[in-house]
Amino acid sequence: MTPLLSALLYLVLAPLAGCLLAGLDRVATARMQRRKGPPLLQPYYDIRKLMGKQAAEVNRFQGYYLAGFLCFTAGAGALFFGGGDLLLVIFALTLGAVMLVLAAFSAHTPFAHLGAHRELLQMLAYEPMLILTALGLFLATHSFGVAEIADTAKAPVLVLPGIFVGYLFILTIKLRKSPFDLSSAHHAHQELVRGLTVEISGGHLALVELAHWYENVLLLGILYLFLAPFGWALALAGVALCYLIEIVVDNSSARLRWETALRSSWLVALILGGANILLVPVLLRGW
Repeated sequence: MTPLLSALLYLVLAPLAGCLLAGLDRVATARMQRRKGPPLLQPYYDIRKLMGKQAAEVNRFQGYYLAGFLCFTAGAGALFFGGGDLLLVIFALTLGAVMLVLAAFSAHTPFAHLGAHRELLQMLAYEPMLILTALGLFLATHSFGVAEIADTAKAPVLVLPGIFVGYLFILTIKLRKSPFDLSSAHHAHQELVRGLTVEISGGHLALVELAHWYENVLLLGILYLFLAPFGWALALAGVALCYLIEIVVDNSSARLRWETALRSSWLVALILGGANILLVPVLLRGW
């Protein structure tokens, strides 16, 4: 399969996969809470309803920022599944997150600004570990190319166990799950006002949800790289297990303070990520 075809398939199929992931998340959460819960395709029904509503723009720039968020997020995923450079993927993903923050800041309301500030703190928490993830995969496979990393003979998870655990830790932040859903919570018991998107409505809010579907598929794709040499079936099973663990953590944790989230993320990056980076040459000789 050519890189262009892989990228196009991602752009077409990622929303479907992201929708199913969101639906499975809701169903699993309902079962854990002993509720019947919504149907599997409820995220699709929600976004279709949002598309039919008129967006109430707070200013003329908000729509451009949200379009940028969607384009950079989807572009990062297309670059990833097209076998491109992993560093460029992470930079594009970060730029998309910045666009979402700018959209929140464009609304002159305290709740939106509070959500934007919290989102910046979350970015400050997870970015070091994301960079260490790319660096670790480079040291283990001698390439930043996604295609080359996926085709390596040695499973990166065996050389990068600390990086793998650290990535799972910050994945909780990126998936916006407890205890690190500081800026935007989907749980009713966390807060009544969803700060980051409180002033985003209608079709604009549908763009945000669509971008999150693209982003979630990309994040799980990066997780797949650690397990790819075991074969696609075992690798997908491992990714599914990790996602289930994230759902369990989400439903068994209360929100932490931002200071705790920032401190714990940096400690994980420093201890697990940093130590693993230093030990990569030793582990590679062992294999």
